[in-house]
Amino acid sequence: MFEGVEFLNKEFFWLLLLLPLAILWYVLKNNKQTAELKISSLKGFKMTHSWLPKLKHLMFVLRLLALALLITALARPRSVDVSSRTKTTRGIDIVMAIDVSGSMLAKDLKPNRLEALKEVAADFIKGRPNDRIGLVEYAGESYTKTPITSDKAIVLRSLESIKYNNIIEGGTAIGMGLATAVNRLKDSKAKSKVIILLTDGVNNSGFIEPTIASELAVEYGIKTYTIGLGTNGMALSPVAVLPNGNFQYGRVQVEIDEALLKDIAKVTGGKYFRATDNEKLEAIYDEINKLEKTDVEEFKYYNYQEMYRPLVILAGLLLLIELLLRFTVFRSFV
Repeated sequence: MFEGVEFLNKEFFWLLLLLPLAILWYVLKNNKQTAELKISSLKGFKMTHSWLPKLKHLMFVLRLLALALLITALARPRSVDVSSRTKTTRGIDIVMAIDVSGSMLAKDLKPNRLEALKEVAADFIKGRPNDRIGLVEYAGESYTKTPITSDKAIVLRSLESIKYNNIIEGGTAIGMGLATAVNRLKDSKAKSKVIILLTDGVNNSGFIEPTIASELAVEYGIKTYTIGLGTNGMALSPVAVLPNGNFQYGRVQVEIDEALLKDIAKVTGGKYFRATDNEKLEAIYDEINKLEKTDVEEFKYYNYQEMYRPLVILAGLLLLIELLLRFTVFRSFV
């Protein structure tokens, strides 16, 4: 009955303690007002039965109910309707630069490095509903897969379509991948701009040095998180292409230029991570997600509806009924 109802002046409920006292007073008073006549026999008297004397207590009950309703009205009940609206006050623009060289097909992560990355990155994107995200692919050269956009469906479709192909020049151009990501963010008006650069190799291609790309990121106020992807030691990786077009796999030493990745992260104010398995890769994206929080402001609107008036009206009606009964039906008993 009182769901969604609050009482502004709850202290008035202490007055309800008067009700038991009023009942006690009424009982004692009624006993004193009851006259007694003792006779030896009722023979010769005509016996009549009337329900009016028994119902005269109804007037007191009506008065008590009216008093309880007035006390409840004094407590000022009101219904509360709460509505909320959220507003993003500090959005983040993020570009994910993904290495798509042949070594990303290595099977030290399951089912391979590229597919493991796509699965984790998809969860990361879904968890950033208030941010704009873009994708950059790079191997021996780089290009923009998806410009920064708030449409997560487009970004997720683009991420799913990423795969190794031999159209992009072979190699790993870390500098090119970083520079392309910087180019996508340099004109952004967001208060926070972030690049997540992932690679599983060393910079061995491209015409832009990673140090130059890092300086560009610093100039435009872009923070870069770098991720080295691959197990320690040897990994089952593509070593040749068979006549049927499939890859021939062999054990290959994992080589990641961690010094370069650490330097990029340090210079730009980011952080370097090393992912040696699926669980660590997932943990890395979870940590980045926590480090880069979007400020969301929530506005709550309260709509109050006062509910004391019906109680006062009902109490008044009960008192009116009590008075009418007192001066009509029960007039001879008062």
